[in-house]
Amino acid sequence: MRIRIDQTSAVPPYEQVRGQLARMIGDGRLPVGTRLPAVRQLAADLGLAVNTVARAYRELETAGLVETRGRHGTVVAPGRDDATDRLQRAATGYAAEAVRLGVPPDRALALVRAALDAAHPG
Repeated sequence: MRIRIDQTSAVPPYEQVRGQLARMIGDGRLPVGTRLPAVRQLAADLGLAVNTVARAYRELETAGLVETRGRHGTVVAPGRDDATDRLQRAATGYAAEAVRLGVPPDRALALVRAALDAAHPG
């Protein structure tokens, strides 16, 4: 997980953290169940105040993207749509297998597109 903070940006740091994590969750780079770094650890890694990262996590939790499980940390929450969650898990497995086999990303995506086209002719 790589988060970058642009200190020159007009966007507040908590919003930069929230937005980047939300994008990573939305596009599957952080699949359901992934444990996020502890607030203190991420704050130290990014050179931010603990309250800044805590606010980003709170906003992600309010949006339903993460769950805080007390001493077990903060994890990516299951989506509200079981079908999407199942597809996310399948996509994550597919991506890992493509990498393991050395299939380039553009070829792996082309295979998925072809499969989708075959499943939905017309």
